Formats: sequence, structure tokens, C-alpha cells
Amino acid sequence: MTVEATIEMNSQPVSPEDQFRADLYSLLGSLLLEVPNQTTLDQLCQLQGGDGEVGSAVNALAQIAKSMDPPSVEREFNVLFIGMGRGEVLPYASYYLTGFLHEKPLADLRNSMRSHGIQRKDGIPEPEDHLGSLCEMMAGMITGGFGQVMPLQSQKEFFNAHIATWAAHCFSDLEKAESAVLYAPVGSLGRLLMEIEQESFRIE
Repeated sequence: MTVEATIEMNSQPVSPEDQFRADLYSLLGSLLLEVPNQTTLDQLCQLQGGDGEVGSAVNALAQIAKSMDPPSVEREFNVLFIGMGRGEVLPYASYYLTGFLHEKPLADLRNSMRSHGIQRKDGIPEPEDHLGSLCEMMAGMITGGFGQVMPLQSQKEFFNAHIATWAAHCFSDLEKAESAVLYAPVGSLGRLLMEIEQESFRIE
């Protein structure tokens, strides 16, 4: 985790549907923020998706994970996200919305984080508007990871303000990236989740 609560935790029950949303956000966050190790690859191999596009993306991720090993995943991760100077994909809100890093979208996010009792953990070098960190924040809001379960309206407002305008585009870029193997279905899964969330929040 790259973020943490600034207030005392207060455990609350979460519906199965919301737990599923949170699990998807957590999975995406972890895969975007750090290179999967063998334990993570083994866990990915065990994933089983249901019917529909999301299930197909989960199954594709599990299948590809079976053919991967940590060195190959690390090479892929480095080319995609680090590269020589920059990776194929720069998963930051500021970059997608302004073309530069550390811009107004990051400042706006930090203000929103403070109002929700969220802060970046000490020692984390990534700016908070990294897509992986934003996925972690959504997961925490859904499950009460930042003190309490956030009302759906608060989740909607946070999503619309900081994620909806660019994340699906970023996941689509990852899905189609030249070097993406394991991360192609990660991009598919993320894009589909963003589309589902946008539609769900639209009709609320």
C-alpha cells in the first residue's frame, strides 16, 4: 500500500458486490505499483473469472500468468513503466490531463485526500496521482480502509473528480502497449472496471 488512513479505523460490513469492486481495485493497484513476484504470479494463476467481459479478462490474466516468471515480468514492468527516461505508459493523472507531471490534478487530489483522511505513506516516491495509488484509494473507500466505509456519493465524487476523466484511456494504452504481455489483460480488466464504474455512478 502506498497510502494510509489519518484517522482511527472503524470496521464496517461490506456487501459482496462492493467487496468484489474493492478486490478488483486492490488487484489493479498492486500490479501497477510493483513488480509481481512468484507468490503474486502463483495467486494470479489461481484466479477464476465468471461470465462476461470482466470474467474473460480475469481468465486471460490467469492463463498468461502461468507462462510467466519473475525475471520476464520484471523486464516487462520496467519497459512499460520505467524505461530509458520514461516507460511506454506514464500512469499519472497529471500527465494524462496536462501532458506534464506534478501539475494541478495532483494538487487537487492531495486536497481531496486530506478531506477524506488519506495520506501517502512515508518513503513512497510515487506521486499520489499514480493510477495504482488511486486504485488503492478506491478500494479503501469501499471497504473502510481509511477509517470508515465511504458513502456511495463520496465514492462517486472522488471517482469523477480524479479517475473518470483519464483512467480508462490509460488502461486502454496499457492494454495495447507494444511490450505488454501479462499487462495486456491487466489493461483490459482496468478499462472494463472503469467503464462499469462510470456507468454505475451515472445511474445512481
